[in-house]
Amino acid sequence: MSVQPSAPTASLRPAMNMHSLMKMLAEGEKITMLTAYDATFAAVADLAGIEIILVGDSLGMVCQGHNSTLPVTLEAMRYHTECVARGLQKQNGRPLVLGDMPFGSYATPEQAFRSASVLMQAGAHMVKLEGGAWLAPTVEFLVTRGIPVCGHLGLTPQSVNTLGGYRVQGRTESAAQQLMNDSLLLQNAGAQALVLEMVPAVLSGEITHALKTCATVGIGAGVDTAGQILVLHDMLGVTQGKVPKFAHNFMTESGSILGAMQAFVQAVKTKKFPINELHAW
Repeated sequence: MSVQPSAPTASLRPAMNMHSLMKMLAEGEKITMLTAYDATFAAVADLAGIEIILVGDSLGMVCQGHNSTLPVTLEAMRYHTECVARGLQKQNGRPLVLGDMPFGSYATPEQAFRSASVLMQAGAHMVKLEGGAWLAPTVEFLVTRGIPVCGHLGLTPQSVNTLGGYRVQGRTESAAQQLMNDSLLLQNAGAQALVLEMVPAVLSGEITHALKTCATVGIGAGVDTAGQILVLHDMLGVTQGKVPKFAHNFMTESGSILGAMQAFVQAVKTKKFPINELHAW
């Protein structure tokens, strides 16, 4: 299994920023997002043509061996964000770096600003927070102070104890309406991206259509979102333990890690991944 780049796909792409993200949204081009936690995989993801690299708190499970994301600290997120940023800087990397705000780091707008500042100074271009209406004031607080924000709704792993496990969200009419309302509130507060996790495909499509200045990125949420994200280890087929139903092992289609990432990009861009039937729930 090789991680050596074989095709400099990224060399012709301009660097991603908030303007180019909104341009992709306006033009209907599918957005690709992939997690990465170190310099090497970040550099390969860049070569593969990934637009956004999420330095996810999923590192708690795939790198640190925890059973959830809850033990991940802000210091750990800072460290891994720096690693990813350095890997991209070495080759004038083009992906936008999205840093996850860990559990307990954004209980108030002021705390969120301090925590987000740590990640931005480490090399993030944008930060991600989990939660709905209660977070709208925090999102506005951050955006007005120069920190771009990505929301996260549906299955929010940091709330796994409250949700009662890793369950599909938005199945009932009232729950679906709440997700729609939360999405609009986050957009109105200034969020420019929104991860929808384990949300029925029809609902994800409706939310995507309703949002005009906020790009939805789905994970287990059907094909109609503005973009798609997978956890690196899931798409490479090396996850230990239970693999999410919505994941796909792209290594089966390629002999290299770069090739697997390129296959993911191609499948997302051509709407061959995901398959909506898998997200009817």
